[in-house]
Amino acid sequence: MAQTIAFGVLRPPFVLAPLAGVTDSAFRRICFRCGAAAALTEMVSAKGLHYRNANTEDLLRIADEEGPVGIQLFGSDPTMLAFAAEHLQTRPNAWLDLNMGCPVPKVVKNGEGSALLKSPALAEELVRETAKHAGGKPVTVKMRIGFDEAHPVDPVAFALRMQEAGASAIAVHGRTREQYYSGKADWEQIRRIKEALDIPVIGNGDVFSAEDALRMLDETKCDAVMIARGALGNPWIFAEAEAAYSGRPVPKRPETDEIIETVREHFKLLLEDTDEYRAVREMRKHAAWYTKGIRGAAALRRQASEAESFSEMMGIMERLKDLRPSE
Repeated sequence: MAQTIAFGVLRPPFVLAPLAGVTDSAFRRICFRCGAAAALTEMVSAKGLHYRNANTEDLLRIADEEGPVGIQLFGSDPTMLAFAAEHLQTRPNAWLDLNMGCPVPKVVKNGEGSALLKSPALAEELVRETAKHAGGKPVTVKMRIGFDEAHPVDPVAFALRMQEAGASAIAVHGRTREQYYSGKADWEQIRRIKEALDIPVIGNGDVFSAEDALRMLDETKCDAVMIARGALGNPWIFAEAEAAYSGRPVPKRPETDEIIETVREHFKLLLEDTDEYRAVREMRKHAAWYTKGIRGAAALRRQASEAESFSEMMGIMERLKDLRPSE
């Protein structure tokens, strides 16, 4: 049974962003345990759903213990998105999100992701068709504030069109496609969109701490904050943001023992969903993120990047006890 979602009253107002190759069910479960109020899947191809791609099916896995999860779809064919929306009506996702922000060349060259910022009429049709076939599930849009200098986009006008088309909320990454993830996110554009829209707006970009999360809420007046790279290796950012939001002292970053135990739990969750060969390769990158900022951990990261089994990976992680976190 899908859980309901209402971004305007989401509490605490902190959402795990869709991150390709990262936000699988295992990582989402870790983030929910740390206090995330909602989360999104990695982006799922509408065409992949239509053609029953096996890898696409893996991306749709949502565990019973997860909180509200949205499935993020990408595509540029209204018929394909309508099919995907119908196909997902009986899935346990709380909502559908349309990706209009991915900057990756292979996505953009197909007219998908952030390329849709240049085609607002098509983007509007995609929202309408998806909402029409979603079986009552909310449909949201994740967008950027522009494409590039050669293709100027008015992000407020674009967001208004998505609202008119039936979007229930808009998530705004305060960068253009041209920026990718460089430079500084423009929170002022998020504020402008929030002021113009009647539906909830979710701010995204440059949130790496509880302080950043509260500052985004304050400066943009957005309804919720979407945390992306700030959660890599640091799912505790959700607990920190929730404490700060509630007026409680922000907890200290975890000690080494807690980091090791979280890696162990994360790895076990991966093993519930896939075989050890795939799980250990997935865990290699997470091990690098979990150990970032720990003095002397560079050698352990190199070893973890070559680990071949659960026992080998955890043996490497246990040696973190001989190190101490940096101040």
